[in-house]
Amino acid sequence: MQAHDDAVRAVAAQVRHFFERKQPYRIYHGSTNSTRASQRRLDNTVNTSSLDRVLSVDVSKKTALVEPNVPMDSLVAATLKSGLIPLVVMEFPGITVGGGFSGTSGESSSFRHGPFENTINWIEIVLPNGHVTKASRTTGEKTDLFWGAASAFGTIGVVTLLEVRLREAKQYVQLTYSLRDTLASVDAKIRQETTVAEQVDYVDAIMFSKDSTVVCSGRLTDNLPEGATPRRLTRSRDPWFYIHVRRLQKRLCSSPSAEVTEYIPLVDYLFRYDRGGFWVAFYAFRYFITPFNRITRFILDPFMHTRTMYRALHQSGLANNYLVQDVGIPYDKVAEFIDWLDDAFHIYPLWLCPLRIARDTPGANHGLHSDFAALDPTSEAGGIMNFGIWGPGSFDRREFVAQNRQLEQKVQELGGKKWLYAHAYYTEDEFWAQYDRKSYDAVRAKYGADWMPSVYDKVKVDIDAEERKLRQWGPWLLALFWSIWPLKGLYGVMMTILGGDYLLRTSNQVQHAQQALKEHQA
Repeated sequence: MQAHDDAVRAVAAQVRHFFERKQPYRIYHGSTNSTRASQRRLDNTVNTSSLDRVLSVDVSKKTALVEPNVPMDSLVAATLKSGLIPLVVMEFPGITVGGGFSGTSGESSSFRHGPFENTINWIEIVLPNGHVTKASRTTGEKTDLFWGAASAFGTIGVVTLLEVRLREAKQYVQLTYSLRDTLASVDAKIRQETTVAEQVDYVDAIMFSKDSTVVCSGRLTDNLPEGATPRRLTRSRDPWFYIHVRRLQKRLCSSPSAEVTEYIPLVDYLFRYDRGGFWVAFYAFRYFITPFNRITRFILDPFMHTRTMYRALHQSGLANNYLVQDVGIPYDKVAEFIDWLDDAFHIYPLWLCPLRIARDTPGANHGLHSDFAALDPTSEAGGIMNFGIWGPGSFDRREFVAQNRQLEQKVQELGGKKWLYAHAYYTEDEFWAQYDRKSYDAVRAKYGADWMPSVYDKVKVDIDAEERKLRQWGPWLLALFWSIWPLKGLYGVMMTILGGDYLLRTSNQVQHAQQALKEHQA
């Protein structure tokens, strides 16, 4: 723990430095799975990238003490040595424990265990004045701070340690695929799988069209039937998971009432969507007018993992042209939302993942999602259907913004929630109509964070500022240059190959910017 304590003291000193000046700061983790552009510089950033260790695994308590920048693949590797895995494992191996807690992450086990923050017992956190404290989900110790920090994207403090709940691991996931051709039958199948007590461990679905959805139901097992061959998904010669499911879909169409069962090694299942980033990498092939087949996927496999894809996405700026949104819709509004989504965007595939959002521990009515504490975990209202909506949008900036706002407004109309890892186009009033500002601000005031930018400040897209900037000749010409196909994409690929840090501007970059500012002022 000595190395951890030393690292936390260094973080606390950085935070106090900004606190004394009342200077807002960003948190640098070393990586990101957000699609928002990075605003980090050396002079406005608290560096926590050294907090990347699994400190201990307690087999008897089934918990792990984990620093926030431990990615999912490292956490799983560490806990598997003790025969354990986290209750919720985000499907991209580079997503960190701290990112899952601070940014809302729900996966195929979340219908049972809730989003990732629900699987954390307590956190250690550096408050905005540099003081280090603990906050617990279960014991009553600063529970308001725990839930205030959950999903707050670092706007209440800097999380430096988390106790993660674990469960027994098994060698395989027995995954059963079933085809459903109506929205009602999709709903019925998912309800069936998520309400069978303790028999199903994982549930999600891929919707290829309104009348063709494959529901995937997984059970942990150590038993591989005689003659069965494990289905691998993580090697370069393996199919992307969604492509494999699409092939099964075609096979199941000839016998819709049938099911297909496979046995997938546990780690392959947990990170099954890493290669191809679900199916988003398909759009990169389309962008570069590249054949999309098993040979090109094999050759380009090093670029098709999500860590590399996020780097290319940030370097290229193409996130401003693709819809990348996750939203939660109440179960009784799912059919209406799918009908609307089909008419408005006709983007397929869609990812469906049932989430249990009700909080059932005392004192959970705090933070942005304080309303989750009032939900009955045993009723339909205690859950929500997550939709992953990922596909091309308009390359006209105004139209692209209008598309995103149209989606946000429909989610709000249906009483749903939008998860905030992606761009947010809400006005401030629209945003706070979705999230509990009173509770969030109360926690910020109590723990001295009210001088810092709010979560809205952090996630919003400032359209007015963009338009003001483009009224200047220099930025306008630069934007015109980058609008020429395929310059953005080529630049993203080139910078990905060259490597280097894409989230934190270097001292040379900062000095160059400062010199340019002085020349402008002169």
